[in-house]
Formats: sequence, C-alpha cells, structure tokens
Amino acid sequence: MAAKKKSGGRKYGKAANKRVGSAMRRRKKGTLKSGRSGRKVTSRKQAIAIGLSEAREKGAKVPRKRAAKKGARKSAARKGGSKTSRRK
Repeated sequence: MAAKKKSGGRKYGKAANKRVGSAMRRRKKGTLKSGRSGRKVTSRKQAIAIGLSEAREKGAKVPRKRAAKKGARKSAARKGGSKTSRRK
C-alpha cells in the first residue's frame, strides 16, 4: 500500500489570504511599492512575498520564513554579500 499522507491543518489562515489578495490588487493597480528602495513592484512572486510579510507583521497564521541554505550563506559571506559581481 502507498504511504498515507499526514493531514495537518491549514498552513495559511484567512487573514493571510486577504493580505496576499490585497497585495496582488495593489500590484495590478501599480501602487505596490517595495520596502527598501520604494520602487514599483511588477513581479507576481514579489507581491505574494510582500503580502505574506504584511500578514506576519499583523500576527496572521503564516509559516516562518525558510532560512537560506548553509552553502549559499557561506559563499555569499565569502564573496562580500553581493549576488552579482561587477567588472570594471
């Protein structure tokens, strides 16, 4: 027999769903801004991430952010933290 999948509760609460929906609407409207630079967000994935982040701040049921993998952290620290290297 196949292994039975463990049934847990909902990962995300209703409030989180509302926040993400709101962020998506703001993205379509063109009013969703990124936190650090204040630039307009056009990416769907970025809009979802912003919505989940807002939901976390408000205390909604949202899983914790996943930590970066060890190898990626070490190499980023070694290179100086930037993702892209610029040549002069």
